[in-house]
Amino acid sequence: MNCFVCGDLAGKFVDKKSDVAYYQCESCECIFKSPDVHGNFAEQKERYDLHENSDENNGYRAYFQSFIDFIFPLSVQPQNALDFGCGESTLLAKMLEEKGIECDSYDPIYHPATSYNSKKYELITSVEVFEHLHHPKEVFSELIHLLEEGGFLAIRTEFATMNIEKFKQWYYRSDPTHVFFFSERTFEKLCSENFCEIVKCNEKNMILIKKLIQNKD
Repeated sequence: MNCFVCGDLAGKFVDKKSDVAYYQCESCECIFKSPDVHGNFAEQKERYDLHENSDENNGYRAYFQSFIDFIFPLSVQPQNALDFGCGESTLLAKMLEEKGIECDSYDPIYHPATSYNSKKYELITSVEVFEHLHHPKEVFSELIHLLEEGGFLAIRTEFATMNIEKFKQWYYRSDPTHVFFFSERTFEKLCSENFCEIVKCNEKNMILIKKLIQNKD
């Protein structure tokens, strides 16, 4: 099967415990589950409803604070932002608003009404979303398109190991709604096709991407 990110041929391996097939791309270091096991929105919502993410939960706030600390300070303070795939809670948006940043929240299941695609943003955040996407290349391009030139896309998702045996022991892949797994190299490939660049990465689970300013001359 061809890789859904870069188009190169991806090798197949099977987890014998779950009988789920995975595809591993050596070129962009993306690993993804067979499309046969990609769930629909109803199945995903059933899983998401099990999450206990209360805005009053100090641990949940601390989780987002660590992400905000990774993002900031930026070279220019954003005036507006979009939290893409926020889930049921809008806590991250509220915390960004506490920093003086107007923030929209969008989630296809819990907050689908936001007309985010009619606006341009200086900052877009996406926390624990990309591993759920069935078409991450297309979504990445869409988010970059929604950014103002010089704007930032901040993503949090656990980075995968390319060691297959270690990958099979990895807790993160056991969630049935997690279907795509990335590395810094995967995002480098996505950036190369979308006129943007990585400006910061913790090589574990957070990456900050900047949309380049095009020369008008």
